[in-house]
Amino acid sequence: MSHFKKLNFSLLKLTYTGLLYLASPLLLSKLLLPNKGKPIIGKRWYEYFGILPSLKGNNPVWIHTVSVGETLAATALIRAIKEQFPQQHILITTTTTTGAEQALKLSDIAEHRYMPVDFSWCVKRFLKVTKPKCMLIMETELWPNTLAAVAQAKIPATVINARLSERSCLRYQKFQSIFNLISQSLDNVLCQHNDDAERFRRLGVQPSKVTVTGSLKFDMSISEAVLKEGEALRTQLGINRPVWISASTHEGEDEIIYKAHQQLIQAIPDALLILVPRHPERFSSVAKLGEELGLNVISRTEKSEIATDVQVYLGDTMGEMLTLISASDICFMGGSLIGNKVGGHNMLEPAALGKPILNGPSFFNFKDITQQLIEEKALKICESDDEISDNLVRLFKDPSFCAEMGQNAYQVVERNQGAVAKTIDALESIISTK
Repeated sequence: MSHFKKLNFSLLKLTYTGLLYLASPLLLSKLLLPNKGKPIIGKRWYEYFGILPSLKGNNPVWIHTVSVGETLAATALIRAIKEQFPQQHILITTTTTTGAEQALKLSDIAEHRYMPVDFSWCVKRFLKVTKPKCMLIMETELWPNTLAAVAQAKIPATVINARLSERSCLRYQKFQSIFNLISQSLDNVLCQHNDDAERFRRLGVQPSKVTVTGSLKFDMSISEAVLKEGEALRTQLGINRPVWISASTHEGEDEIIYKAHQQLIQAIPDALLILVPRHPERFSSVAKLGEELGLNVISRTEKSEIATDVQVYLGDTMGEMLTLISASDICFMGGSLIGNKVGGHNMLEPAALGKPILNGPSFFNFKDITQQLIEEKALKICESDDEISDNLVRLFKDPSFCAEMGQNAYQVVERNQGAVAKTIDALESIISTK
């Protein structure tokens, strides 16, 4: 690298680190402060600064999964790595406490630590303790100082299940120099779809580093424990009650969902809505909004008996989405009703559980899977509360149609499986290295 380029990269790193220092109080407060429905970090807070207890195993495969969704998506891969390389130690890092809670469910095959903040001194301290063989990053959690420290330590870094939306690609292009700083530290990028791979290449990642391996989320397996928990919850809610879930709603969507439910209960009076806001800080306000609209709302954390006059069951816990979806008949996926602000959420969980899916018109972050589900008559797009209600009434009043949509959704998931095997093939030379 020329002297000018080295100077340019040094200035970029210095500027980025300075901005991160300014933002760190806010970032750390979000991670450390207690919040309703969110596990507390307790005495493990110092792990964010690279101060952590020694691992039981040596030279682990280090997998960073950020939070709950990424940890769930990586679970099948983590188990497959352990099965294929039984002597290989595995380390999972997460940023959030909810992700940690999910990672601890894999404690039989992997250890967990919190991901250090993206300051070089934190990351170097973390690497000194853990001494990982390689770093696998789920999706697009790309931190410049972390990747630079990993590259400096000659630890290969691979992005697995890589996803890059058109919007994110355009955003990175505006800060191409920063993306260059990131991409030079990456050894491989294993993408979900051809569109993702094309965008990474457009951003200047060498074509030889980019491979399409498919989405790991298609290879998700629903555990017997989750299915049993779903059955137990459904018994509490009422076996014969029509139950639908609105999952991962954002501000501006809850009122639309409540209005759709109000219309639904005019046609089907005993229908029950499970409403799960995306962010725990909104649990109380969403419950209050339902009550103000005249609905009888009960929260999951209340652990009260769910009487027949309860109209809304608020999912105010974290890490239980699969259980809540499993207990439902139909799933509406949030983040899809508020224009281009969010771009939808992944509907593979309801599809893997064989549920018919309703979605709003905004789904640009999950275009490929959404189009497949639409084409296979497993998903309906709803533009308004009226359309949501109309589709719910039709599905509840036609059980065979409801079951057919759910089966179609499951078949889409089944047809796309195989990403775990392709990902392990791509990683084998790295993991098998002594």
